[in-house]
Amino acid sequence: QSELQPAHPLISTATKCKCGPGYPSPREAMKGPREEIIYLPCIYRNTGTEAPDYLATVDIDPNSPQYCQVIHRLPMPYLKDELHHSGWNTCSSCFGDSTKSRTKLMLPCLISSRIYVVDVGSQSRAPKLHKALLTPFSASLQVIEPQEVHAKCNLGNLHTSHCLPSGEVMISSLGDPKGNAKGGFVLLDGETFQVKGTWERPRSAAPMGYDFWYQPRHNVMISTEWAAPNVFKDGFNPAHVKDGLYGSKLHIWDWQRHELIQTLPMKDGLIPLEVRFLHDPDANEGFVGCALSSSIQRFYQNKAATWSVEKVIQVPPKKVTGWMLPEMPGLITDILLSLDDRFLYFSNWLHGDVRQYDVSDPQRPRLTGQIFLGGSIVKGGPVQVLEDQELKCQPDPLVVKGKRVAGGPQMIQLSLDGKRLYVTTSLYSAWDKQFYPDLIREGSVMLQVDVDTERGGLKLNPNFLVDFGKEPLGPALAHEMRYPGGDCTSDIWI
Repeated sequence: QSELQPAHPLISTATKCKCGPGYPSPREAMKGPREEIIYLPCIYRNTGTEAPDYLATVDIDPNSPQYCQVIHRLPMPYLKDELHHSGWNTCSSCFGDSTKSRTKLMLPCLISSRIYVVDVGSQSRAPKLHKALLTPFSASLQVIEPQEVHAKCNLGNLHTSHCLPSGEVMISSLGDPKGNAKGGFVLLDGETFQVKGTWERPRSAAPMGYDFWYQPRHNVMISTEWAAPNVFKDGFNPAHVKDGLYGSKLHIWDWQRHELIQTLPMKDGLIPLEVRFLHDPDANEGFVGCALSSSIQRFYQNKAATWSVEKVIQVPPKKVTGWMLPEMPGLITDILLSLDDRFLYFSNWLHGDVRQYDVSDPQRPRLTGQIFLGGSIVKGGPVQVLEDQELKCQPDPLVVKGKRVAGGPQMIQLSLDGKRLYVTTSLYSAWDKQFYPDLIREGSVMLQVDVDTERGGLKLNPNFLVDFGKEPLGPALAHEMRYPGGDCTSDIWI
């Protein structure tokens, strides 16, 4: 694909064929089948357990005798990869292409910079590493080594993986091979998974990277910033914030020309992590969660056909003692939108709550649900809250099925129909170890929250618990969640 070729050649055929992967529209996806299994990367780096990270398959069918159990574990071939996020070889962006099928899960590694290709199509309940055919008589495991990513792209520390309408796979980077900040994009062939090079034009990477989302109908992609891997990899140092080493900008890209065309500084926008356009492919707006500033910012295309950003939600910090700083931010670490674009959800990893906002009017989000699922300010812990603009007292610790939950709510995933929200509690192993030492000892959990999709509201399912503290090799840190048929953070409609 040339740099000037439109990256969405299938857009004109998407409405003609009904046999490609995923769903023809977000509304149709909401009618999809109930989730029965879920995939989660589980991390052992920084836990003291000398074992490789692995992909866990969990049974979440309430009618199954294995409900809430890890039914399969796929270990990676190497130690200390730091599996983190995942994506598909193809998704609803290729719905119009009957030659595509969603059979491979991409696992880029945040620290080692490897990319694993996992075959989930052969046996969805027992994934295996994909074997690439070398000759008619031989095959090898599909592992893209960091040396290849470094040599062909001059990138490393990989994060978000999205399938493209072209059939290719694109993965964002946070650094160069030496761990300095660099926000570029690795492009993989969607059939062979060979590294093709960078998506962006030569020497046009953003100064920092993290997440991205594209919207071809507006010829745009937006990417976000965390920090240089050398800055965040061993833990959080508040001095680095004062030194300006953490991100605070959104980067706007021309989707067809693969060029960075605008950079948006954000007020109260420190560490913009997860970015979500509205699912409606005609929409020219969306939201980004700014972790350290604990704000939700709305980005939108303005009347001049450039892009603007405004703060629409602010979670106030809490004045505390017994913590590393005198004020504790919420630390918004994950956000998502329901497929009908009605509700926005996000997690405050430090404060310990998950929130639901009605964003029918995206400029004026309205809080409709809130639930505390652990966190740093629970009663009886080392932190005492001195001043709180929102709560009258500190929340109680969370106990589910006899297990006191360590850590706070972090990654979230919503069922297609919007009625169930799944939550895990690990952010990143080095930060887990720093902020929640008990998470390293106890392991993370997966919880499930019931959602009122009519009036709004969140309620914990007391019968659902997946305890990764009881894993055979020791407590593990479970992270992002994926359903085999796609979900509201993997699939993009064009």
